[in-house]
Amino acid sequence: MTAEENSLRHATAPDPYADERLTLSPFHPRQAALNIREAWSEWNGYRFADYYYDVEYEYFCIRNTVGTYDISPMQKYHIEGPDAEAMLDRMVTRDVTRLQEGRVTYVCWCTDTGRMIDDGTIFRLGPEKFMLTCGSPSLAWLKKARFGFDNLTITDMTDNIAGLSVQGPCSCATLKAMGLEGIDQLKPFNIAYFDFGGGELMVSRTGFTGDLGYELWIEPRLALQMWDALYSAGENYGIQPYGEAATNMARLEAGFIMPDMEFHEALKTVHLNHDQSPFELNLGWLVDFKKPHFNGRRALLEERERGPTYTLTKLDIEGNKVAEGSWIYADKGCRKHVGYVTSAMWSPAVKANIALAMIETEHLKGELWAEIYYDKELRQYEKIARCTVVDKPFWAPDRARATPPADA
Repeated sequence: MTAEENSLRHATAPDPYADERLTLSPFHPRQAALNIREAWSEWNGYRFADYYYDVEYEYFCIRNTVGTYDISPMQKYHIEGPDAEAMLDRMVTRDVTRLQEGRVTYVCWCTDTGRMIDDGTIFRLGPEKFMLTCGSPSLAWLKKARFGFDNLTITDMTDNIAGLSVQGPCSCATLKAMGLEGIDQLKPFNIAYFDFGGGELMVSRTGFTGDLGYELWIEPRLALQMWDALYSAGENYGIQPYGEAATNMARLEAGFIMPDMEFHEALKTVHLNHDQSPFELNLGWLVDFKKPHFNGRRALLEERERGPTYTLTKLDIEGNKVAEGSWIYADKGCRKHVGYVTSAMWSPAVKANIALAMIETEHLKGELWAEIYYDKELRQYEKIARCTVVDKPFWAPDRARATPPADA
């Protein structure tokens, strides 16, 4: 067999690993051209960018101009029918009956023991139609949660909806330049619809950066056309894609939680008490005891009465040594261990050494010290740094809530 024949045989042979290869996002052709570092990772079976060029550069695009983040791998489920509202209201801790059509709300759902399975958002698309988005596959749990609710359908729309997050102070101006008339009047957590390319573009004023931002949802066949229109409109604003690393920086400044960092999903947890409750994650405001029943209600009511063992806490840490992976103590001598850091960074926007940490609730009003280990020129060093509890998000600009945004 000649070399040419051998090459042709391999080119036409079936791919034995076809089912194991990562799915490509509808936006992948454009993203691949811009990912000059070839820095790819994986999210829910999709090839996903960790970063494109430089993490800090992408972070500053979020905070100073406009950036895009591919949310196509996010799990998306349509729940519709006469029982859809009642089923979701029983599953999640928040009161879904109060969610109006054309609105989005942040939710979480728990086991019967009050331990958090996942968090996500619910879109009310119609009187009897909802979309649930979340970070991890949840179809199996949704099928269990629908027990007793016969008049509804659950459809996994993950591969049928392309999603792109558009974030930053110039995001509204970019969407206006794209031709989305009236986008500057869209209020936070509201939904708007626009004709695009012979189809429908849904835009929600939502995001995971704590800044002004929107999320664009469209059928995959129109994804590249939408990308091109968006990037043409955003060229003068310095539009740039950003990956998971920059997202993690922005969400930490906003005080948002991340799976596998601030919490471990209860259905995946092996060790006792290695999962968390909404109260431990400082999400008690998501738990509505006024509604009659929901998964975990009894356990969460008991926890509210006795108080959570741990509380997720925002910390401003003295110095500039990042406290990633650090333990927290109640004394400078590091004799009384009272918590641990879940996420930490030096914040370029806030100019502070910030962290999220799980702290034993009874010690929140006392002194807190972080034991930080770091390296310098191949040598390891230790630093004991005082921690100050912060009540508000580290980063929360007015433009994130203003309608219209100031730069619109």
